[in-house]
Amino acid sequence: MKITLTEITIAELVQNYSDNAEGGVTGYNGRLDIRPKFQREFVYKDDKRNAVIDTVVKGFPLNVMYWAARPDGGYEVIDGQQRTISICQYVTSKFSIKPPLSDSPLYFHNLQDDPQRAILDYKLTVYICDGSDSDKLDWFKTINIAGEKLTDQELRNAVYSGSWVTDAKRYFSRTGGAAYGVGGDYLNGAAIRQDYLETVIKWISNGQIEDYMGQHQQDDTAEPLWAYFQSVITWARQTFPKYRKEMKGLDWGGFYREFGTASLDPVALEAEVARLMADEEVENKKGIYEYVLTRKERYLNLRTFSNSQKTTLYERQAGICAHCGKQFQIGEMEADHINPWHSGGKTEIANGQMLCREDNRLKSGK
Repeated sequence: MKITLTEITIAELVQNYSDNAEGGVTGYNGRLDIRPKFQREFVYKDDKRNAVIDTVVKGFPLNVMYWAARPDGGYEVIDGQQRTISICQYVTSKFSIKPPLSDSPLYFHNLQDDPQRAILDYKLTVYICDGSDSDKLDWFKTINIAGEKLTDQELRNAVYSGSWVTDAKRYFSRTGGAAYGVGGDYLNGAAIRQDYLETVIKWISNGQIEDYMGQHQQDDTAEPLWAYFQSVITWARQTFPKYRKEMKGLDWGGFYREFGTASLDPVALEAEVARLMADEEVENKKGIYEYVLTRKERYLNLRTFSNSQKTTLYERQAGICAHCGKQFQIGEMEADHINPWHSGGKTEIANGQMLCREDNRLKSGK
């Protein structure tokens, strides 16, 4: 991997600066992606923004910035986005500050020639990283220590930047955008922090996010990923027609992969889901959906006997295991449902017994 330390002037940075809202923010004569399309759209608040310009005006050094070299010969800002935007906005007179020896705030275009030239000649220190995808990802994680932390997916977007990532962001990286409209109720996180994009790539790649992005980096469009996402959400809606808040954030991609072609009865599933939602024995309501698909009780987090109930059962049995008849200390025993949950048993004293650990394991394994 090649890491180059360079300096550029503010005049070079702001050359042909463009803020095209959803189209992204670019500078450095169009070669620098300051805020790639549909990436986070926040900027510094006024006090931080003004502090950046004050630092430049006084000739003090700003923190080092980090760029990633792209295959097309351009660059993408990895760290320093807000500082870069603050500088470009001031030089293009988007806001004013109160410079030294001035009684009122001034826009850049109101400054005299000498202070304008001093700002434009100010040199920014930049590290530029160029290398393999894995090398760049490791490096970006290492330097991601200041300012607004980049998420794992934002780091991946920088490493695998190109036409595919740009198009994928168009669908999945906008607050209130296409993915939000189709399936926002089924996804955790925020689109603008790349949570939606990360989730869907994880679904389609079965967890191999970086491999998938590497394979598709040079694709012209992310349409297959968008079509896949719509298929997953459509299947979820058809399989479980009644939406509940517990459905948000579940592994719908995994469910679709395993059960997407299975013959399922939505009416029967809904009846079972409704019954389990009302069952006080089921403590993990979100796990109901995985349970009705897999029939694995562990997803339900069924109620267990409290310490008080265990003590009552232990004293009632005088420490004698209900199966082997041997006596044990309470710490050597476990509470067991005589009639299991799937047969209608409840977590109550009348349905409880104490077993030694070995017998309880043997019973549970049957």
